[in-house]
Amino acid sequence: MSTHDHMLNSYQDCRIHTRNVLEWEERLKSKGEYSSPKIFRRLPIEVLGEHWKHIFIPPKSREALMDAQSLAHRRLYRHNIENFIGTVKVPVGLAGPLRVKGLFANGDYYIPMATTEAALVASYNRGSKLINEAGGCTAVLLAERVSRAPGFAFKDLLEVQQFVSWATSQFEEFKRVAESTTRYGKLIDMKVMVEGNHVYLNFGFTTGDASGQNMVTIATEAICNYIRTNSPVNPQYAFVEANFSGDKKANAQSFQQVRGKKVTAEVILSADLVEKRLHTTPVQMAHLWRLAAIGGILSGTIGIHAHYANALAALYIACGQDAACVAESAVGVTRFEVTEQEELYAAVTLPNLMVGTVGGGTCLPSQKACLEILRMAGSGNAQAFAEICAAVCLAGEVSIAGSICSGHFVRAHELLARDRKELSKSEPHRAR
Repeated sequence: MSTHDHMLNSYQDCRIHTRNVLEWEERLKSKGEYSSPKIFRRLPIEVLGEHWKHIFIPPKSREALMDAQSLAHRRLYRHNIENFIGTVKVPVGLAGPLRVKGLFANGDYYIPMATTEAALVASYNRGSKLINEAGGCTAVLLAERVSRAPGFAFKDLLEVQQFVSWATSQFEEFKRVAESTTRYGKLIDMKVMVEGNHVYLNFGFTTGDASGQNMVTIATEAICNYIRTNSPVNPQYAFVEANFSGDKKANAQSFQQVRGKKVTAEVILSADLVEKRLHTTPVQMAHLWRLAAIGGILSGTIGIHAHYANALAALYIACGQDAACVAESAVGVTRFEVTEQEELYAAVTLPNLMVGTVGGGTCLPSQKACLEILRMAGSGNAQAFAEICAAVCLAGEVSIAGSICSGHFVRAHELLARDRKELSKSEPHRAR
């Protein structure tokens, strides 16, 4: 079959080609009548009856969302949610303890992980035990910086030059204005990017123990107001965020620098330990890493690793972090090498850990409890928490690589992620 024929057949398989196009066109042309449902009015979180009037689900389903505990805690959610109708329960498993020897984290930590993916906690538990037998892992917080990048559009490059010259002389004023909006945020740097008649000012802040997204947005808005009032040349238009900060997306800029907290962690595993616990060898692990690194390059990924998102999503959900930040946090580099002593050197580096131990969802009941399990609840703990996050990612990288090298990867998922008796009853064709 020629390439052309293959592509034609693929197109013919496309749903948009095989659907009834005339019926679809009529549906698109139809305007119909629509009135905004009352559910979207802003109501106090205590007023749940109004919301439920517009949702038609069985009583058991309603109770699953709004159980007695969710109802009792409803006031606690008022700063975290709008149009509140209940809570979703995600099972939490415990991995570890995991021994971390960091600049800020120092000890053995049980790791709460919220996930619906069977085999995940088991894998991180195995990786944690392996690291412990090697004496623990080392973790180092390298840098901290949360960015917000407003954009400004000018008439021409002459105005750009005038604005940039003025703005670069105003850092101390920008710092004063920004820090007047927060007790904890500190403006530490400003980078300038010019593209034609557009100027991006990328402001970098430290945010104490908070993840700090809202903090830096409010501080940057104050800077933008100062610019509108005092700049010698006014932009034609400007926005508080112009998509240059890397917020909630994988990007090369943050990968090369830092956004949030940049952490690296390492461990050295003896050949005997790798054989005993992972049923493979350091050489095989290094071979897998090399092949996977090239595969990552060929596929165009930002960074090289196996599955940071598994660890971070489970930790973020359990511990009240902004789960959407996994999009940028799960970027980094894993490296496996065989040492001269034929041991396995394993390291991870994550430059975009957006984490905090105060603010956001960290004070909600279940999330605070998970942070308490880690001994990371409250102020003074964000830097240690970031080091723990990197250590957990390291445990997961070692464990999954070992299971792939030993040929146990598929078997583990079959044993832990499937109820074969249930499958054989309801889906006999899949059970085979």
